[in-house]
Amino acid sequence: MAEIADGGGGDGKGKKRAKKGSTRVDMTPMVDLAFLLLTFFVLTSTFQKPKVMNLAYPAKEEKTPTDPPKINNAITFLLSKGRIFYYKGEFYPEGNSKGKPATTLEETNLGPDGVRKMLREGNKGVIKAIFDIDQRFARKEFADSTRLRMIKEAKKDQDKNNPLSVLVKTDEKALTREFIDIIDELYIANIGMIAPVDLMKDEQKLIDEKLK
Repeated sequence: MAEIADGGGGDGKGKKRAKKGSTRVDMTPMVDLAFLLLTFFVLTSTFQKPKVMNLAYPAKEEKTPTDPPKINNAITFLLSKGRIFYYKGEFYPEGNSKGKPATTLEETNLGPDGVRKMLREGNKGVIKAIFDIDQRFARKEFADSTRLRMIKEAKKDQDKNNPLSVLVKTDEKALTREFIDIIDELYIANIGMIAPVDLMKDEQKLIDEKLK
């Protein structure tokens, strides 16, 4: 608090002078208030938890497979030179032993009618399940830990939700930014199974044809 110190009276010769006071400000209460406010904000603040995405890396096989792995409800993205190609389901090269039509590549982009729309349509079962879980959580039917466990299970429930699996492949001409953009879109669409895998030679041939 502020105090005024009295400067004294006359000069010893009988004459009276005007009193001059010196002001002294006590900073102790202000420092105490600053620490109280700091303590309050620290105790009441909610620290943001780091958000991470789990990527499923396939195990290395001793022998090189002759045919690509069988996958259900899957999309494979091929990134190269700032462009995004994709195909759905399994990959069948020209003249494959199963007699299937050869796989052809389609091109998309990161626009609202591109990758995001495609992922939401392919993963709509999981998205609906997570929406229902969040609605129940908002009604306080269960704790946050239970919510996270249920969401994790919903992303893996093949029978009810038919979750979408996504494989991401890049060639030597792809940029890191392109890979990060695709991963961001997969996170937004609640994709549970994401696997960055190596590009096959037949897939590289199709990409080269598209880039001509």
